[in-house]
Amino acid sequence: MEDNTLNDHNNDSYLHRGFYGKPKEATDAIKKDFKHGCCKLDVFDWLKTYDRPHQAKELLIAEIRFKNGRKDFYSYTAEMQLEEGDIVVVEAAIGHDIGVVSLVGALISTQMKRKKIDQPVEALKKICRHARVNDIEKWFSAIDLEYAALYRSRDIAIDLKLDMKMNDIEYQGDKSKAIFYYTAESRVDFRELIKKLAEEFHIRIEMRQIGVRQEAAKLGGIGSCGRELCCSSWISDFQSVTTSVAHVQQLSPNPQKLAGQCGKLKCCLNYEYETYANALKEFPDNRIVLKTKKGDAFHQKSDIFKGLMWYSYRNDRANIMAIPVNQVKAIMAQNAKGQYPDKLEDFAHSQEQHAENYGESEVDLRSYE
Repeated sequence: MEDNTLNDHNNDSYLHRGFYGKPKEATDAIKKDFKHGCCKLDVFDWLKTYDRPHQAKELLIAEIRFKNGRKDFYSYTAEMQLEEGDIVVVEAAIGHDIGVVSLVGALISTQMKRKKIDQPVEALKKICRHARVNDIEKWFSAIDLEYAALYRSRDIAIDLKLDMKMNDIEYQGDKSKAIFYYTAESRVDFRELIKKLAEEFHIRIEMRQIGVRQEAAKLGGIGSCGRELCCSSWISDFQSVTTSVAHVQQLSPNPQKLAGQCGKLKCCLNYEYETYANALKEFPDNRIVLKTKKGDAFHQKSDIFKGLMWYSYRNDRANIMAIPVNQVKAIMAQNAKGQYPDKLEDFAHSQEQHAENYGESEVDLRSYE
């Protein structure tokens, strides 16, 4: 009886390389099964219609994507005539690998500059040729080995009592090498592990440590928003997320709400940060105390969308009043001249009554960054 679970995971392996499902067979019409645009590493080429003149034997550059988040730049001659979505054979340290063309043309220079790659074209590894049918068949057979090899490698790591977690495996296109991706909280001596893996799979082994964010991207999942994880579906470059991002957006310092499945602060906290930061430039310093004849008032919170700042008196913290930003600035200007308004209620847009023991306890989020 056929194992449907194994087939599902095999299909996932093909999806991570840009296929909608496992291709039925490796033929010259492989593009019928390969649909460019279903991989998060695809690039929108807005200069596609621009034809840069070049000589027939000039070396050009193409961006090639492999499994998951791996990309690299390779050189090729103009005679090869590559297009986005072509499956090609490329040079590797030992042997050859197979990847998919994700970008060619005039936009390549911009992409290399963005990734801070300044190697001359002659120093780049070369694209050997378009993949032949037998190359693709060998590639498919290597992909089919990854799921079983991952589980077997986990068993070996457990037997050796190593404090690490195997997350993913990527076979090289010629089946001569495999990259094992793992996470670990501390330094791991995996020399014995490499020896065992080499004996088990009869291939060259490369161990590559990744972070918890990259682990979440490889494993996938559903976020608290109900959508597929951003890191798994479209994010390829991770930006650092700090606690100040949450503070600027006036989010409650609750680790359970702000942390993603990786245990770190959610990447989506960065999405609206600049909008909040720009809006807060119009707000006065909330550390300044508003002085009135009724008493001093301290800032409690702000609503940047409504342009309101909430204040309460020193001796009546449960009573907070919403005051428009322009009125707060006017009161500060009066205080600077030594003038004090009668009371804040004259400027309040609305008023709220809270219990005496309002507020949330402070939580240190630095461990989640």
